Amino acid sequence: MSDKWIIFFLVCIIILLLAVVCWQQFVFNRGIQHKLKKISEKLSDILEKDTEEKVMVFTDNEVLMDLSGQINRLLLDRQKIKRDYRKQQAATKKMLANISHDIKTPLTVILGYLEIMGMEEKENETLKKVEVKAKQVMELINQFFTLAKLEAGDVNIEITKININELCRENVLGFYELLLKKEFTVDIRIPEQKLFVQGHRESIDRILNNLLSNAIRYGSDGKYIGLFLREEEHFIAIDIVDNGRGIEKDFAESVFERLYTMEDSRNRKIQGNGLGLTIARNLAKQMGGDILLESEPNVATVFTVRLKKISYGICGERNL
Repeated sequence: MSDKWIIFFLVCIIILLLAVVCWQQFVFNRGIQHKLKKISEKLSDILEKDTEEKVMVFTDNEVLMDLSGQINRLLLDRQKIKRDYRKQQAATKKMLANISHDIKTPLTVILGYLEIMGMEEKENETLKKVEVKAKQVMELINQFFTLAKLEAGDVNIEITKININELCRENVLGFYELLLKKEFTVDIRIPEQKLFVQGHRESIDRILNNLLSNAIRYGSDGKYIGLFLREEEHFIAIDIVDNGRGIEKDFAESVFERLYTMEDSRNRKIQGNGLGLTIARNLAKQMGGDILLESEPNVATVFTVRLKKISYGICGERNL
């Protein structure tokens, strides 16, 4: 065999070996990319669903094994931080509830003495002012106590079938004299057809009372208040509307935060104590609903209460 043929065979063998090496490298890289993609997808699923799963990788590649181990360490640290945070949050809520309860007792005694002193000194204006402020503090403590119990899950809200038409009418009638006195235009749109929701009567009553009170207080410039009851696919919506100064979009979601006041939005001064809307939304969510807000300053401010609807089919069967 000549030297040329030998060189030719050697070149062919080298090319073949290079091809095999390249193919193995391609398969190896593709396998690594596939496993990395699986790791990424699993990690994304864990974060989105907020589960306590771990990333499992079946491979003999030491780098991938080390990577999955480090990811699982971070997941464990994250889960521990979340558990500690939940425990701390629960302890804080419990403490607030206990503090509120402990303060209520001496304050009740103080109010009792103030009431007795007021009966003896009916013309004492200073005493009357002190009594008013003491009652405001008591109301604030009661709201703190209510919110703390709600957030701690210590309030038993029994869900029943509620005729929402009737409840809306009752709440509007409760403010009717005040609305007439303040010369408000009242626009009530409640359908004749009875609408029923899943809810707790006292909680819904408290929500509507709070929203109507706020509409009268903060919407006094517009001299208008509306209550519209309407039906959605799965919910019953109650719109409480006023034409006051409104709330700018930047503050729309903040009004539901605890202790937030209207100083930065409607009247540029402190109004209320900032717990009413927090409690109202918390109650709505515990009944499976929510409270939404849309506002265009000096045009219309709309608080919408959404509650789960109870509907009936053609044969009268209940559809939840």
